[in-house]
Amino acid sequence: MIDGLHHVQLAMPEGGEDAARAFYGGVLGMTEAAKPSALVGRGGVWFEAGGARVHLGVERPFVPARKAHPCLLVADVGRARARLAAAGVASAAGEDLPDLRRVYVADPFGNRIEIAEIRP
Repeated sequence: MIDGLHHVQLAMPEGGEDAARAFYGGVLGMTEAAKPSALVGRGGVWFEAGGARVHLGVERPFVPARKAHPCLLVADVGRARARLAAAGVASAAGEDLPDLRRVYVADPFGNRIEIAEIRP
């Protein structure tokens, strides 16, 4: 029945677009995607890289997702952690799984983000 995953929606507070661009675009290197004109007035911002799409939408009142999270794949978790550290973003090692080496970060709004490398 399910053919794939189109995007993950995360919440952000009103007015957080510049912070989202700095983190998702600047730190994570994702590209901002244009929102359909019908949705622009709602605020928020969309990003994509590789096959990953992350949509950030304004939620009132805002509550960050501290357990639920997207898992973004990278080629090398060690290199990703170095890039995060260079940008002043703290990361915490996650318990590796048989097929994933992983770390966790929080976006500027406190949403949990998993960064993972597929292990052979």
